[in-house]
Amino acid sequence: MKKEIWLFISSFGIMFAVFSWLQESNIIGSAQNLGPIKGLYALITGGLLYLFFRKSA
Repeated sequence: MKKEIWLFISSFGIMFAVFSWLQESNIIGSAQNLGPIKGLYALITGGLLYLFFRKSA
């Protein structure tokens, strides 16, 4: 169970970093435009990343 939580938190962190990089590259809106929505997007896409790449035990 701890491994599953760690993998989900890691996937969220990866996607948050990707969205931050996209903001720095001016590909998506700035922090003033997105606000807390960036965290929600990272949570959703991180969940998809987790589901796509996790291995069944």
